[in-house]
Amino acid sequence: MWEYTDKVKEHFLNPRNVGELEDADGVGEVGSMACGDALKLAFKLDENGNIAKVKFQTFGCASAIASSSALTELLKGKSLAEAEELTNDDIAAYLGGLPKEKMHCSVLGRDALKRAILNYRGETEAAPEGNVVCECFGVTDKQIEDTVRENGLRSVEDVTSYIKAGGGCENCHEDIEGIIRRVHQQAGDAAPGPKKLTNIQKIKLVEETLAREIKPALRKDGGDIELVDVDGNRVYVKLIGNCANCSASELTLKHYVEEKLREFVTSELQVEEVRQ
Repeated sequence: MWEYTDKVKEHFLNPRNVGELEDADGVGEVGSMACGDALKLAFKLDENGNIAKVKFQTFGCASAIASSSALTELLKGKSLAEAEELTNDDIAAYLGGLPKEKMHCSVLGRDALKRAILNYRGETEAAPEGNVVCECFGVTDKQIEDTVRENGLRSVEDVTSYIKAGGGCENCHEDIEGIIRRVHQQAGDAAPGPKKLTNIQKIKLVEETLAREIKPALRKDGGDIELVDVDGNRVYVKLIGNCANCSASELTLKHYVEEKLREFVTSELQVEEVRQ
């Protein structure tokens, strides 16, 4: 389960400004039911040209609902020029942060706003520049390049989190990695590589991964796991309950716990059991 802030939970459980807006000045629709997220955003201006009313309808997860609700609150009272300055990071910040894997929900809101403003101006959105790289979600190399540059992304997983590219068949991963390298080389950055984590950062990520990805699964079978220590790339854990007495505990450690920690923290980790 994702770790959501209290504000995300509040906007998910009690979303603001949901519904249709009659006689809207601008309407924007993005996403599709097929890819799992869809959003319709509409606004109405007052006599001064500021956004007086804004409504949304969305189909998606908790993050999509919360992000859409947050965006409508951020838009109230703003001029269109001010509204155009809002970014997906502003939406995430308003909510106290979003899980990295859910940042695409805030991007969805930004894109819907952009289309609503174009609709108000009587303009149509130009076809995406570049060549399609991700066939599953119709994302072009230019869109990936812009997203990487604007948000400082450094991995395929980061790109997928923001715009879903690479989240389907995975055939485009090599192309996405090439785009990421090119963007950073053009900026004079070092080529993206494995993240160098401090020990404190590593411990925090290990704890988060244990709580989010591993403990819930072990508890279903009457077991649990406790972090004992992290020394360099060695993670020392203690198995509890049914897991401690299970004949397959070594397989659990190496083929589940270790693989999950390598996936979400760093591929260099090794897990060792502490028996007391």
